[in-house]
Amino acid sequence: MVDVRIGDAERERALERLGRHVGDGRLDLAEFSTRSEQVTAARTASELAAVEADLPRLPRPADPERERRVRRTVLAATWGPWALTAVVVLTVWAAVALGGGGGYFWPIWVIGPWGAVLALGTLTGRSVAGPCGRARTGAERVHRVHAPS
Repeated sequence: MVDVRIGDAERERALERLGRHVGDGRLDLAEFSTRSEQVTAARTASELAAVEADLPRLPRPADPERERRVRRTVLAATWGPWALTAVVVLTVWAAVALGGGGGYFWPIWVIGPWGAVLALGTLTGRSVAGPCGRARTGAERVHRVHAPS
């Protein structure tokens, strides 16, 4: 298998990662200097990988587009069942009211408290209680539900 040559962009990213490792205390300045020289001299992907082989992988930086998609998915999963229930109970109430059976607006007891709890959770970002009563954020719920087994 042929080793792939790298460019300046790959070297820059490797130097940034080494800098983060210095900041996290995994490398001292002398070791950073040595590894930086190795990164600068690296010509192939395997040479670059060898410089970082004994260091843990750093987490990826946050992706704002992904966070927006996760938030939209969580909101749909949270509010969708409420909206469907609201349509059903309002339809039943309207059919009964049009049929001459009382005008008491009972759906408020079904959709009112539930909607208030959902609204409070949406505004605070802590809509569903997690284990041990700790409320999880929407992103935590989605990651837990869709986490690989």
